Amino acid sequence: LQLTATKGGRRAVREKGTYLILRELHRWEREPDVLAACEKLIQVLIGDEPGAGMENLLEVEVPAEVEQQLQRLDREEEERWQREREERREAPGSTAR
Repeated sequence: LQLTATKGGRRAVREKGTYLILRELHRWEREPDVLAACEKLIQVLIGDEPGAGMENLLEVEVPAEVEQQLQRLDREEEERWQREREERREAPGSTAR
């Protein structure tokens, strides 16, 4: 994800066919943390290019209320992945990695 922080980085990652690789990885991967990372990177790669002034996403100022909302969504996502990890471990016949 760090490579996609800048416009040039996003272009380079797209040009290498990264989306196709991630799409295939996402089809067979079962580790929730890896799936989450794939989904986030795929969203960056297939999404529209940010507007003017947002070429470097690490330098964009995020309003406090938006940052709080994003943190809440991150916590909810982490809780969901944690529940899925626990369910997989408890499933009969599961082989946890």
